[in-house]
Amino acid sequence: MKEISVIELQTWRTEQKDHQLIDIREDYEFEAGNLGGLHIPMGTILERCSELRRDVPVVLQCRSGGRSAAVLTALEDRFGFENLYNLKGGAKAWAAEVDSSLEVA
Repeated sequence: MKEISVIELQTWRTEQKDHQLIDIREDYEFEAGNLGGLHIPMGTILERCSELRRDVPVVLQCRSGGRSAAVLTALEDRFGFENLYNLKGGAKAWAAEVDSSLEVA
């Protein structure tokens, strides 16, 4: 499984590297605070996988990295994705290392 740190993701954003960020957290978590990614809750991601791009790196993000890692594995196994990255530490790491103003539910 490929992972990306929050610092690496911040660099991608700063350098405007083409990528897609998918937030798989529940509605209440996303509404509390998010990184601006596309919100596709974990429970719906397999049926909405057509919304994930295959032409750029896709970063999956949850609260701490566990759920997004499981989703990444499922997407690779079932749909053959090869461009997925797990955001190591998730929103909690982003709040701790990049933006302390982010609310994490």
